[in-house]
Amino acid sequence: MLTDLKTAKKVTGAKQVTRALKNGTARRVFLAENADPRVTEPVADLCRETGTETEQVPTMAALGAACGIAVGSAVAAIVE
Repeated sequence: MLTDLKTAKKVTGAKQVTRALKNGTARRVFLAENADPRVTEPVADLCRETGTETEQVPTMAALGAACGIAVGSAVAAIVE
């Protein structure tokens, strides 16, 4: 649910989301469907390995807007 991103504690960007997944603090990861697969696939693979829930978002712009940032985002995560 993109609306969860507006109020939840979150991180954006592949490096931050990867760090959160490795630390075990990511609860749900959002992946933009129109993002470069070279960015999203390693994050999706790590989500599968860690059993973290993922959700597809239609565009990077929609994901960035849901995160409250002025630019698009390929990946974002709700963290503890």
